[in-house]
Amino acid sequence: MFTAVVYIHVKPEALDQFIEATLDNVRNSLQEPGILRFDFLQQQDDPERFILYETYRTSEAQLQHRETAHYARWRDAVTDMMAEPRSAVKYAVLSPLS
Repeated sequence: MFTAVVYIHVKPEALDQFIEATLDNVRNSLQEPGILRFDFLQQQDDPERFILYETYRTSEAQLQHRETAHYARWRDAVTDMMAEPRSAVKYAVLSPLS
């Protein structure tokens, strides 16, 4: 089990469209059997910054997620909305125990 924390900085004029596209991705991602958690967070003091907090059962589950139609739709829709390329950090989940 591991968690990926994805950091995203969005252009101010694209906020509403980014949120809409990402909520669609979140709803569909939560239906995947390999995803345990898929949180979408907006920074309070800088609303153009977001985090996706994604917890997967296995590394293969993340690869499978990246092959879904909803992920491809999201990726293609939001790329030009970003003020800079997104970045991610992966963490091993130590607790809670699975």
